[in-house]
Amino acid sequence: MTIDLATKRFTGAAAVLTLVGVPAGLAITGGHVDGVFTGPLAGTLALLALGIRRWPRTVLVLSLLVLLGQRGAFLLDAGGVWPATAAFAGVVLAGRTRFAIVTGAVALLYWTVWDATVAQQSSDWVLAHSGGEALWLAAVLAGVTAYRSSSLWRAEVAHRITQDERQREVEARRRRAEERVEIARDLHDVVSHTLAVVGVHLNVAIDAFDAEPEEARASLKLAQDVRNQAMTDLKALVGVLREGEVPALASLSGLVDQVRAAGLEVSLTEFGDPVEVPAPVATAVYRVVQESLTNTVRHAGASRAVVTLRYSPTRVVVDVQDNGDAVPEPVVDGHGIAGMRERVAALGGALTAGPGRNGFTVRAGIPIPE
Repeated sequence: MTIDLATKRFTGAAAVLTLVGVPAGLAITGGHVDGVFTGPLAGTLALLALGIRRWPRTVLVLSLLVLLGQRGAFLLDAGGVWPATAAFAGVVLAGRTRFAIVTGAVALLYWTVWDATVAQQSSDWVLAHSGGEALWLAAVLAGVTAYRSSSLWRAEVAHRITQDERQREVEARRRRAEERVEIARDLHDVVSHTLAVVGVHLNVAIDAFDAEPEEARASLKLAQDVRNQAMTDLKALVGVLREGEVPALASLSGLVDQVRAAGLEVSLTEFGDPVEVPAPVATAVYRVVQESLTNTVRHAGASRAVVTLRYSPTRVVVDVQDNGDAVPEPVVDGHGIAGMRERVAALGGALTAGPGRNGFTVRAGIPIPE
C-alpha cells in the first residue's frame, strides 16, 4: 500500500473517529459533557479532517485554532491538543513529522501556561492534564511515524521486486535473441559444410558416371556418408536446444576425414591439452575449423589445408591455412566469416581472415575464462 492510498483511506476513518472520539474523550477527561458544546466541536473537527489528504498542515492549524477558540471562551475545561489527533496523524502521514512535533510542542506549552495562569488550575491538575496530553501526542506521532516508515519500506521492496522482474525479462529476451543467433550460425555451418562436400562428390560422380562407374559409385557413397553426418550434426544441434550438448573437440578428426574424402588434403595438428577447454569455447573452435574448411572446399580451389590448434590454460588459438588461389584485397566478409567473427567476439576473442603467404588464412584466438 502506498502512502497516498493510506492517506486516502485514513481521511474517512479520521473524520468518523473524530466525530465519535472527541465527545467520548472530553467526557472521560472531564473537559465537558454538554452536547451543546461538544457536538459542534466534534462536527467541526470532523469536517476539517476530510481535508487532511490535500491540506494536512492547514487542517492541523485550523483544528488547533478551533480548540483555542473553544477553550479561550471557557466552553471547554480540558483538551487543548488531543482532540486534533487526526490532524496530527495526517501531517505525519504526509511526511511533515517535524511540523507536527513543533506545532504540538507549541500548543502544549501554550495550554500549560494558560491553565496555570489564566484558568488558575492547581499545579497537580496542570501537570496531570498536560503530561497526559504530551504522552498521548508522543505515542500517536511515534505510532504513525512507524506505520509510515513500514509502508515506505514495503513500497520500496515492491518497487525493487518489480524492477528485478523487468530486468529478468529483459535479460531473458536478450538471451533468447543470442540463442537464436547462435542457432542460425550453427545451422549455417552445418548446412553450408554439407552442401559444399556433397557438391564436390556429386560433381565427381557426374564426371565419372560413364567412364568410371565404380569411382562414381564411390563418390555417391561418400556423399551419402556426408549427408548422414549432417543429419547427425542437426540432431546434435537439437540436442543443444534440449539438453545443452555441444560438439566436442574430439569430433574434429571426423570433420577432417569428411573434407579429405572430398579430395582436399588436410592435416590436423594439436599442441597442448584440450581437456580443460569449456564447452562454449570448444563449440567455437569446432565451428571455426568447420567453416574455414568449408570455404576452402567451395571457394579457394586449394589442394591442401593445414589446421593447427594450440591449447594453453588461458587461451585457444585456431589457425587454418590453405594453398588456394590468391584473394584480392580488401577481403569482404561473407556470412561464414562474419558468423565466425561474431561467435569468437562473443567469447571475448578475435578472428582475422585474409590472404596468407600461399593462400588464405583464418586465425582466431579465444580466451578461456577462469
